[in-house]
Amino acid sequence: MIGSLVWPRWGRVRWLTGAALSGLAILALPGCVAENDPSTVTASAEPTATPVLRLATTTSTRDSGLLDVLLPGFEAQQGCRVDVIAVGTGAALRLGEAGDVDVLMVHARAAEQAFMKAQHGTRHEEFMYNSFLLIGPASDPAQIRSLEPAAALTRIAMGKHRFFSRGDQSGTHQRELQIWGQAGGRVKWAGYYEAGQGMGPTLLMADEKQGYTLVDMGTYLKLQEKVDLVPLVEEVKSLRNPYAALVVNPARRDKQNAALASTFVDFLISQPTQRQIADYRIAGRALFTPTRLVAAP
Repeated sequence: MIGSLVWPRWGRVRWLTGAALSGLAILALPGCVAENDPSTVTASAEPTATPVLRLATTTSTRDSGLLDVLLPGFEAQQGCRVDVIAVGTGAALRLGEAGDVDVLMVHARAAEQAFMKAQHGTRHEEFMYNSFLLIGPASDPAQIRSLEPAAALTRIAMGKHRFFSRGDQSGTHQRELQIWGQAGGRVKWAGYYEAGQGMGPTLLMADEKQGYTLVDMGTYLKLQEKVDLVPLVEEVKSLRNPYAALVVNPARRDKQNAALASTFVDFLISQPTQRQIADYRIAGRALFTPTRLVAAP
């Protein structure tokens, strides 16, 4: 069963949450031709099926609102429909391994490299980045402000302060575990909570309980007016958060979709799209930095 279905305001791209994909083919968007509806068939021509690209992306990308800006242009350009499955990076990669999607947008470099090494993907392109932030109450009871990330997590644990983890093998969760590794291993304490949720819900949960959490810049900027938590550890090189697009191996999907997936990656690294990424701002702040944008001479 499909988890939940949320329609963007422009109504063309479906956001699907949850990893289960059974029954997907029987859903149709408003305005799309239903192949089994005889009322749509004329005697003079067969209905033309709309190409569908299945994109698995991170909840942080969805929560940032960036794809609401980018995807309509791709759909119009290619005459296709994009179905977006928003899950954590770990779940997105598993969907790719199973061949349930055509293309991925993820942010966990080590896991991406393992995916490519196992030949689950045929193309890997970094196209933008932002940063992770360690955020918490403005009063900062753990006194982590401006510390290195590993030292900050250690101090939160030693003081037994509330910390909210994604706990879902997403790219954010994997980066958190990497920082714990740098700190000598994750410490267990009663105030450590695994939300098992996307980035937006985890951030709101941490805010409600006035705890600390690791969040990507894009999601934080998108939701900052709804929360009281503030960035305490930021602009650290080790918190850089690169995003990449991966084409799923054609052996796991039909070749037509693989070709469309590669076209989508070309679209992401094209100069017009890179400019759109650079120009996407909330409250005057850029959420992402494109990596393929060529500076004007």
